[in-house]
Amino acid sequence: MAKAELQQTSPKMKEKEPPLKGTLASVFLLGFFIIFSWVSVYFLFLHRL
Repeated sequence: MAKAELQQTSPKMKEKEPPLKGTLASVFLLGFFIIFSWVSVYFLFLHRL
C-alpha cells in the first residue's frame, strides 16, 4: 500500500499573503449600500401606507 507523503513547509518558505485592506473596504461599502437600500425602501413603504 502506498504511503501519502505530506510536504512540510518551514516558516522560511511560507509565501507572504497579499494585503486585503482593499477587499475589506469594498465589502464594507457594498454592505452599507445594501443596508441603505433596504432601509430606504422600507421607509418608502411606510410613507405610502
